[in-house]
Amino acid sequence: ALGQDGARFIAFSEGRYTDAVALAETEMSADALAFSARSLLAEAMSVSDFDPPIENVEAAEALARKALEMDPSHIEGRLQLAIALSLRARPLSNREALRAGHGEEAKDLVDSVLRDDPENLYANGFLAVWHVEVRRRGGAIGASFMGASVKNGRVHYANAIAVDPGDASTHWQYARALCARNAKKYRNEIEQSLEAAFTSQVDSELERIMMSRAQALYDILRSENRRTAE
Repeated sequence: ALGQDGARFIAFSEGRYTDAVALAETEMSADALAFSARSLLAEAMSVSDFDPPIENVEAAEALARKALEMDPSHIEGRLQLAIALSLRARPLSNREALRAGHGEEAKDLVDSVLRDDPENLYANGFLAVWHVEVRRRGGAIGASFMGASVKNGRVHYANAIAVDPGDASTHWQYARALCARNAKKYRNEIEQSLEAAFTSQVDSELERIMMSRAQALYDILRSENRRTAE
């Protein structure tokens, strides 16, 4: 028999996130709560990278916090809470984000994951993006205050792809962050990451979406490069 765990993971991989959450809700555990949070965030990011539905993000945050109430050391719970907090911070102004403290709390959570699991793919991927985005939003002074730099982001990206070079989401998220930071300055690096994303072997609907977004951005950048050269 497939079992409840197998059924919910299949539902997640096929992009049936409502089903995945419903299956997880039959089990009251930190694992199930964190999985539900992950499913809600995957659904949100499938809708939009830049403006994910806030109701999904807030619900995922609540579930991740419940998971950590049950097991404060739960790695997946910490990761999903960090992702939810980073998505909550994204639409805020710099002043609002600083006041809310979402970015700092997310960074602390992921740092704690890496202390327990230094080769965690998702923690390294998260910090690759975090460093680049903080450098973009905070400028040199703000980034220095937060200890953020593109150089540090590059180290975490390298660590992530050393663990799994074929994770389309890791490549896409990093390329998108660099593109927002300075598409011209980091063009070669962006194009390499995008190529790695859309040539990856995807094993879920979420990865397929990330791969298609990478292909679309790559095509846009190449088209702009051709126009510039003409």
